[in-house]
Amino acid sequence: MKLLAIETASDACSCALLTDENRFERFSIAPRQHAELVLPMVTALLDEAGLALRDLDALAFGRGPGSFTGVRIAAGVIQGLAYGADLPVVPVSSLQALAQGAYRESGSARVLAAFDARLGEVYWGAYEENGSGLMTACMDDLVSAPGAVPRPSGGGWLGVGEGWGVYAGVLSARIGEALTGTEPDRLARALDVATLASAAYARGDSVSAALALPVYIRDKVARKRGE
Repeated sequence: MKLLAIETASDACSCALLTDENRFERFSIAPRQHAELVLPMVTALLDEAGLALRDLDALAFGRGPGSFTGVRIAAGVIQGLAYGADLPVVPVSSLQALAQGAYRESGSARVLAAFDARLGEVYWGAYEENGSGLMTACMDDLVSAPGAVPRPSGGGWLGVGEGWGVYAGVLSARIGEALTGTEPDRLARALDVATLASAAYARGDSVSAALALPVYIRDKVARKRGE
């Protein structure tokens, strides 16, 4: 299959293209430049692979949680591309992509992913490798005060993401001996969004362009509190 993915939920802007034979990627740490970089990256990848947008089977994007502006950019760009080429879309959790990257690069099979959600909170997700090389969620992604994040069962957990840099002491104390180490500088990448999306697409998990929407966990929490 041929799938293009973008991820802009953090300071990193990245695009990746998977085909049956190859994988291509563009990655840049460029805060506040995502809107300028993402479409040229898409064009460069398609040119490198010798493909047109309509040659693809599907598109994917990091749906969040993460930077409000970054997540909105990813959703908007993917919707535009999907409408123009009449392609299905696979939304992927940006925290899940972060965990997938940790597994891909270090083999970590248990990952606690954390983004800084500002306002003294973190976006939080726990993921385990499913036996087929894919990180799967142990619970729904959530937003929480660092000192109140859910403790995972068992041990051997790696903490990844900027949340582990901003709230290192509080999170480490909360997880305790179950934590084996941290990688606070790790960023989500489109390559891992593409890997997860490819498997999801094969299962039939895709949506139309109209339903390719960002996920703002804090908005969901606010609505529940107001009900």
